Amino acid sequence: MRQILLFCVGGFIGFFIDAGLVQWLVSAFAANPYASRMLSFLTAATGTWLFNRRYTFKGLRHYRRFGEWSRYMFAMSGGFLVNFAIYSGLVYHHAVFQRLPALAVAIGSLGGFVVNFSASRFWIYRQRKP
Repeated sequence: MRQILLFCVGGFIGFFIDAGLVQWLVSAFAANPYASRMLSFLTAATGTWLFNRRYTFKGLRHYRRFGEWSRYMFAMSGGFLVNFAIYSGLVYHHAVFQRLPALAVAIGSLGGFVVNFSASRFWIYRQRKP
């Protein structure tokens, strides 16, 4: 239960990074909302990795930093695909989400949560038998 709660805290941190960055890029620079989302995902996923390795899955180290980060990014890609599919559909079909892509990020995040937690808990930071 503790891990799920901390994973949610990390998820909120990641959401604010993701939604804030994509909204800023689209609003301030009229950036493409799809390309902006790629950059915001990489930034947010790195932020959640830092939080989760320090707090959520503290002490469960099986790889060196780069190996852990690359596995984490790969694992989060599954959740991101679900998230990005929802996000893209909303942005493509509704003008409000084109102006406020952070809202589409929020809705898409709900879809990616289960995939991301499962990948982290059961692959990257799994408990190894002694």
